[in-house]
Amino acid sequence: MRGALQLLRVMPEVLFRQPQENVARILGIVQYGLGATDMGLRQLGIPLAKIPVLPLNAPDGICEIWQSSLPTQEGRTEDVHWRNNGMVAFLSWDQVDTEGSGLANVTEDAYHALFSAVHFQKHHLIRVWNHVGEINDDSAGLERYRQFNIGRQQAFVGTGRSLAGASVPAASALGASASALDVFALSAGLPAVAIENPRQTSAYHYPAEYGPRAPLFSRANLVDIGGGTLFVSGTASIVGHQTRHQGDCRAQTRETLRNIQVLLDETRMQYGKIWTLSDLELKVYVRFRSDLPAVVEEMERVIGGPVDALFLQADICRKDLLVEIEAVGLARTR
Repeated sequence: MRGALQLLRVMPEVLFRQPQENVARILGIVQYGLGATDMGLRQLGIPLAKIPVLPLNAPDGICEIWQSSLPTQEGRTEDVHWRNNGMVAFLSWDQVDTEGSGLANVTEDAYHALFSAVHFQKHHLIRVWNHVGEINDDSAGLERYRQFNIGRQQAFVGTGRSLAGASVPAASALGASASALDVFALSAGLPAVAIENPRQTSAYHYPAEYGPRAPLFSRANLVDIGGGTLFVSGTASIVGHQTRHQGDCRAQTRETLRNIQVLLDETRMQYGKIWTLSDLELKVYVRFRSDLPAVVEEMERVIGGPVDALFLQADICRKDLLVEIEAVGLARTR
């Protein structure tokens, strides 16, 4: 099916100039920026994830638009607002009052709500984006990212889901400001196949030194959404389970792209689906704004030309990681 899933990035004001028939085919909006308002986007009635991180190449804010050429159906299940076009759905968890709640409990509640929405639509959870406020800080004696992992696993266990393999979605977990937890996701009518990186320990098999509960995500997922669509999880300079090139953003960028290339190679060898690094829709998280020119330069050197990517300033799940890159390989239209 032509155009079952498309990804665009536009300035927020562009959305208000779209004809109604185009708005009706938007599955969801992700608004990146540090501003306090949603600029009236909620009045469009589209699932909206407002993520308080700074877009480095669009400092006034930018919107990521997930859309298709198909009509959509809208709904709410528990605290999740979703739109579904019959093949894929965008889901945004509406953050509830977290006053007095620990992050593990908030995360567990958010994932229970996601699972309920996915179950209602008879879908499979394929890709999740998580933004954790003060992700590297300690509270209640434990790093907040590790608290997040406890809550995520509790939700998986509580709903009888497997903690490894194909049922684990692709995912990322980054920092954010002024928010305890923001979660948005994609689900699909067909299950994904998980793709792991032979250079890296699967995240769900990480040893206990990384926390009392392992992170639950696959390195990449391949799913049929009108053709093969590849979701590459947040990827960093990790070989085995250890960080490489501490303090060197250039070397970390090269190692990260090497890991993504391995996932592309695995996808080609196992399933015959071919993408190059230059084909991918890239999103790049940079811990320190001052590292941006070096990161861009290294990406251009590896990819072999100008890089069309969204660059965001955000803390990364490990304090010694300076760069994280995620990607989407959209289905070829036919």
